[in-house]
Amino acid sequence: MSEALDLDHLRRWIGRQEQAFELLTPTLVARLNATLDREDPTDEGAEAPLLIHHCLCQPTTPTASLGPDGHPERGDFLPPVPLPRRMWAGGALTFHAPLLIGETISRRSVVEDVTLKEGRSGRLCFVTVTHHLESGGRKALTERQDIVYRDPANLAPASQSPANAAPVKALAARTPQPADAGEHQRIVTTPAARLFRYSALTFNSHRIHYDAPYVTDVEGYPGLVVHGPLQAMLLVQYAADLRQERPARFSFRSLSPAFGDRSLAVNARSTDNGFDLWTAEPGGPVAMEARAEW
Repeated sequence: MSEALDLDHLRRWIGRQEQAFELLTPTLVARLNATLDREDPTDEGAEAPLLIHHCLCQPTTPTASLGPDGHPERGDFLPPVPLPRRMWAGGALTFHAPLLIGETISRRSVVEDVTLKEGRSGRLCFVTVTHHLESGGRKALTERQDIVYRDPANLAPASQSPANAAPVKALAARTPQPADAGEHQRIVTTPAARLFRYSALTFNSHRIHYDAPYVTDVEGYPGLVVHGPLQAMLLVQYAADLRQERPARFSFRSLSPAFGDRSLAVNARSTDNGFDLWTAEPGGPVAMEARAEW
């Protein structure tokens, strides 16, 4: 039987805030470079890689307080949504100034909204959080994060079921079309070691990214799930590499899962003011779509 969901109670979390601080060290950048096989600068004072803030200021929840899926228990900063599956559906970022290596990064997070919808997979509870980041006391970036919680019943087959995804659109696509190749394309690999390292860097203990027996036997996916934020990082960094300049705005939305130990195509197509971007496995549908603008 589905657990009751009291939306009025959950909406009491709107306006709740959380703040954290962390030093952005050369060692962290070096570890991210090693994880992504990049060679970005690690000197103090240099601009840090785009989206490295996902590796910073993360909640240090004790292991004993984690749920069966590896996520922290709810009800502190995030509302105690009783639906068992949590995914990152998408987000949007505005870049004001770069994060600089060697500076202290501050993050102030605010719960902006809690809404409930009905989808093909059952109830969908959306929580919107805005993160405000500063680097050395300077305004650096603003990020909207869209989190969705859903029922476990009536799941789509593993080949179509969304992870870190926007479920309504993903589940409606019964026969997703293979993604087009981009005007520009970079092929990356997603071995288990890369997914584990990224989980460690972001202090993300969600088991679908590193625990193969759990993800196949409990969640029903065919393999480890590639992190949504990792795909977003690959896309925005590819856009910046192509343009040789950091974007002013970046938005992304997850549509279907991508799985580990496979190739992942990172695609870009030029627009009037930037790039449309997307990831896809060879022959597979779009996993994540994004836009970078200057």
